[in-house]
Amino acid sequence: MKTKTLAFAACAAAAMLAQGSAALAQAADAAAPPVTYGAPIAGLCALSVDGAIGASTVGKYVDTRLGQISAQVNAELSGERTTIDNEARALDGQRSTLDQNSFEQRAAALQVRDNAWQRKAQLREREMQATQQQALGRVLNEMRPLIAQAAQQKSCAIVLDRSSVVMVNPAMDITPGVITALNGKLTQFAFDRTRLDQPQAAAAPPVKQVPAPASKK
Repeated sequence: MKTKTLAFAACAAAAMLAQGSAALAQAADAAAPPVTYGAPIAGLCALSVDGAIGASTVGKYVDTRLGQISAQVNAELSGERTTIDNEARALDGQRSTLDQNSFEQRAAALQVRDNAWQRKAQLREREMQATQQQALGRVLNEMRPLIAQAAQQKSCAIVLDRSSVVMVNPAMDITPGVITALNGKLTQFAFDRTRLDQPQAAAAPPVKQVPAPASKK
């Protein structure tokens, strides 16, 4: 019986590769000579949104909480996957002692459960993506006014995205100020896995318009 598994292992491998690349980049930066920047450009600022979220207290909390939820999902799926695989191996071992009809019926029942597991795994993957998007969206909403405040304090006419800039004078970077402000505003908030299998709430019935009483003459 062929089965598919959720690509959490691949994601973990990709994360490990990314961490290794980051470590190599840090080592290269450490070996490089210090950079002498040009004078700051008045009215021009830079911001790393990802860097601000990643370095903030709430960003680290979100990352930790997502890891906890992911572990719960993995435990749920792994337990069901192991049960199905064990029963499939047991059925294969009984092939010679079962009549063809009984074997096919049990194999078909196992295939139904396997298909259901595949659908659940895909659903959980979409739920994890939605959970991450919603959690980061909350952080971004909290950051927006702080970014505006930091830009005003620096008299920024333009704020560039650090991801599209190779090098920038640190005096033009408002990221540290945004991190400090975000840490003072929000450190954590409760959230759980987004459930996409819950039935949508029934739409509220339309409000009937009651005509006003006719005025008396």
